[in-house]
Amino acid sequence: MIGFDFGKQGVRAPVLENGPVKLRAAEPGDYPAWVMLRRDSRKHLTRWEPDWREEEMTADAFRTRLRLYERQHRARAGLALYVFEKNSGALIGGVTLTDVRLFASLSATIGYWIGERYLRQGYGLAAVEAVLGHAFGEMALNRVEAACQPGNAASKALLLKARFAEEGFARDYLYINGGWRDHLLFARTARDYCGAPTQPKG
Repeated sequence: MIGFDFGKQGVRAPVLENGPVKLRAAEPGDYPAWVMLRRDSRKHLTRWEPDWREEEMTADAFRTRLRLYERQHRARAGLALYVFEKNSGALIGGVTLTDVRLFASLSATIGYWIGERYLRQGYGLAAVEAVLGHAFGEMALNRVEAACQPGNAASKALLLKARFAEEGFARDYLYINGGWRDHLLFARTARDYCGAPTQPKG
């Protein structure tokens, strides 16, 4: 059985590596690469992500986002890591754990994005698997949930390769690209990952 000690999580966000990718917390100096990648990938990303506005692309907004990420991590409420190609050091995407729930739930929701030029090269799967290892290891979570639109075949394939189980269908789940979108719901548990559920303390 895995013991639960969420206090083990360090003040600093972890640095994770898996195969061709390295993940770390965003830094102010990442802004030029981030804004270029997001702009270059906008047509692709707006099909699948909650709507984002042009003012969210400014350097000030980026710094505000970094402060929010840091507060969430310090509060044990979330984790946001950027994904880099290990060999070149290029920024290629991001993975987040949000809605971290403790005590009787020990769960979180995973989200991920990869820049369009880096799609279908195994980077997304490697990044998600790295974060799952941290979620079920250092964070001692029992369940990680995910969702994707039914038409997002690549995202569904990634989740199935990462051994998520499809669990349901949520109508009007997120407002994306001008409308409410249905989503497929997935989850992976500690029992799936290492053969035993996490046991809450207390």
